[in-house]
Amino acid sequence: MSGAPGPDARGRDAGDRVVIAGAGLAGALLACMLGRRGVPVLLCERRADPRIGGYSGGRSINLALSVRGLAALRAVGLEDAVLRDAIPMRGRMIHDASGGTAFQPYSRVAGDAINSVSRGRLNMTLLDAAEASPGVEIRFEHRCVDADPDAASATFEQADGSTVTIGGRVLVGADGAFSAVRSRLQRAERFEFSQSWLAHGYRELTIPPRADGAFALQPDALHIWPRGGAMMIALPNADRTFTGTLFWPLEELERARDDAAVRAYFRQVYPDAVPLMPDLAREFRTNPVGSLVTIRCAPWHWRDRVVLVGDAAHAIVPFYGQGMNAAFEDCRVLCDLLDGAGGDWARTLPAYTAVRKPDGDAIADLALANFVEMRDHVGSRLFLARKKAEKVLHRLFPRACLPLYNMISFSNIPYSAARRIAERRRRLLHASLHAAIVTLAVLAAFALGRLL
Repeated sequence: MSGAPGPDARGRDAGDRVVIAGAGLAGALLACMLGRRGVPVLLCERRADPRIGGYSGGRSINLALSVRGLAALRAVGLEDAVLRDAIPMRGRMIHDASGGTAFQPYSRVAGDAINSVSRGRLNMTLLDAAEASPGVEIRFEHRCVDADPDAASATFEQADGSTVTIGGRVLVGADGAFSAVRSRLQRAERFEFSQSWLAHGYRELTIPPRADGAFALQPDALHIWPRGGAMMIALPNADRTFTGTLFWPLEELERARDDAAVRAYFRQVYPDAVPLMPDLAREFRTNPVGSLVTIRCAPWHWRDRVVLVGDAAHAIVPFYGQGMNAAFEDCRVLCDLLDGAGGDWARTLPAYTAVRKPDGDAIADLALANFVEMRDHVGSRLFLARKKAEKVLHRLFPRACLPLYNMISFSNIPYSAARRIAERRRRLLHASLHAAIVTLAVLAAFALGRLL
C-alpha cells in the first residue's frame, strides 16, 4: 500500500507535510512546534495510544528536566504545566559506605535545580498538545520498518501485520537509538555511524514511601551511592516513591545470586538503603538488565529530505541527565533554523547538522566522563575541594567563571562551547598554578641565598 503525497486523512494536500517516525518525547514535541508553524505533520508511533491503554515505554519512569528542555517546552507553552508535576532536585545527596550522607548543591544560584519528571506523563502531555496543534495527525500502531530517503517516505507495519508506505516533503527519524530511519541512511555512501557500549549495565529498583506516606529519602536531591567502579542512584517520583538504579559491571548484574546473598551484599555495600527497599530481593531477581550505548552518526540529515533528532541522531549515556534535554534542544534549534530560512528545508537541514552535530558529540563525551565522576569521585576530598574552589570563583566572577556543570544544566550555552570554555579555563588555571609555584620557588631560593 502506498502513501505517496496526496490528500491526507483530513483532506489536505500532503505534498508539503512532514512525516515523523516516532511519537516519543522528541517526535511529539517536534510535531507541536511544526504544527504551530503551519506545517502539516503526520506523526506515526509503533505503540498503541498510551492515553488509552496506559504508558508502556519500557524505560525509567522518571527523567531529569533542566533549562534546555524547559526552553523548548516554553516555546510551545507547556513549561508551567510540566513543572507543576515535577520535583525539583537542588543537589546530590552522597551516601557513603558507612551509611552517612552529605548534601552537595548543584549551584550557588538560588533556584537552580534539575526537575524529576514522569516520562509517561510528559509523553502524554506532549501527545495531547500535538493532537491539539493545527495540521497534526497522529497514527498509532505504526512501526517504522524501512525508509526511502530520496522519496522522504517510510514504510510502517500496522497492527494487523500489513504495511503502508507514507511520504511527504521531509521525513524525520525520531524513532530512538535503534532508529529504522537512520538504519536506512547507514546504507548510503559517506554516511558515518558508530556505536560503543559501556561495560556497565543497569537494573532498576524501587524505594516505596514510608508507612505514613512520606518520602523515604529527602526528595529535593538526586541520591548517589558511589562505590568506585559502580554506583546506585535514586530519583524522586510524584507518587512519593524513588526509582533506584544500579549501574554495575554487566557481569555483576547478571551473576546469579539467591535472595539471601542479594540482601547480604546490599547490607554490606548500601547499608542505609536496605531498610528502604522491602522488595529488594525479588526486584533484583526479576527486573531486567539494561545496556548503555553511545551512538554517533554524520550527517544528521540526508539532502533536503530526511533529518534525525534525539536518540536517532545521538544516543548518549544518562549520567549528565541531558538525553531528553538534548533531544528537546534539537527540536527547538531545528525549528529556529527553519524560521530563519523562511521555511526552506534545503537551507535548514545542512545548517542543522552543522550546528548540532558538534554539540551532540560534546554532550556524549561529557556524559561518559560524568559517569566516572559520579561513581568514583563525588565522595573524595579532592573533588569536594575542587567544587568548593569553583563556587568561590563563581561567586567572585559570576560571568567569567561559570562552572561547567552550570553551563550544561542551567544555561543554553551550546554544549560544544561550554566544553571549550571549561577546557580553556582548566589550561589557564594549570598555567597559573605552575607560574605561582615557580614564583614561590624563586622567592624561596632568593631568600635562602640572602640568609646564606
